[in-house]
Amino acid sequence: MTESPNDPQDFSTQASEGKDPGLLREVFDFLKDNKKWWLAPILISVLGLGLLVLLGGSAAAPFIYTLF
Repeated sequence: MTESPNDPQDFSTQASEGKDPGLLREVFDFLKDNKKWWLAPILISVLGLGLLVLLGGSAAAPFIYTLF
């Protein structure tokens, strides 16, 4: 018996052998495939705010406070 190209067993085997693309790649692919580019500035702003919060509690805090 020959296997069809759309065999679900073959797909799961290929998917399990593939490399995980990573979180950033998944988000970028989501934005690209679903044409949700308006989400990009929001995500960048949230990530920037999170970075400021993390750095605010570290030794870099005096340098950040001088920016404001």
